[in-house]
Amino acid sequence: MPGSPCFLWLLAVTCLVPRAQSLDPPDPEEEDEDQTPLPPWPAIHCDYDHCRHLQVPCQELQRVSPVPCLCPGLSSPDKPPEPPRLGEVHIMAEEGRALVHWCAPSSPVLQYWLLLWEGSGSPQRGPSLNATVRRAELGGLKPGGTYVICVVASNKAGDSHVVAQEGGEDSEHVDLPAFGPCGRITVPLRPATLVHLAIGVGTALALLSCSALIWHFYLRDRWGCPRRRL
Repeated sequence: MPGSPCFLWLLAVTCLVPRAQSLDPPDPEEEDEDQTPLPPWPAIHCDYDHCRHLQVPCQELQRVSPVPCLCPGLSSPDKPPEPPRLGEVHIMAEEGRALVHWCAPSSPVLQYWLLLWEGSGSPQRGPSLNATVRRAELGGLKPGGTYVICVVASNKAGDSHVVAQEGGEDSEHVDLPAFGPCGRITVPLRPATLVHLAIGVGTALALLSCSALIWHFYLRDRWGCPRRRL
């Protein structure tokens, strides 16, 4: 017996409309909450110090850092590096040595070296040092001597500018900037030298005093003492 037309119509409508589909319109606030982007990582700087001795290059610190970090800006590798900044110079007068510190420039650097002027003349160049070094030692300094020290940075494009070389061999009279790559130092006299100098001066004064007394008594015995008239 065929079904009634009403029953067949209800069956067709039920098949066309999925049961799991909701006929309510979507809530725009819920869509905005689902599409909210995650907050970005905070921008932090890598643990890099221009003046730290044996400082690891910043690019290597970025590779091993657990979170992204930022490196200081550098100049183009196609240009010579900017001059380093000379730091503290610790003089050891008794040993005739000096420990020189400096800070790296904001430029790509492959190596450093030191230049030393003693009075007028050509500078003495120290050995080449790798880019992680920020400290080196100078030897053979004379007590009481005055020297000009410069730090030079180098890469494939050339060497950094050295102010002391502008004066040629007469580097003693060149004006050196306060925070530049060069500085002027004077080695103090050794304590032993000062003791010997004091002993020598004291001995000379004692000899002069004895000579003056001997000469005085010699003249007195020869010419006699002048007597006052009453």
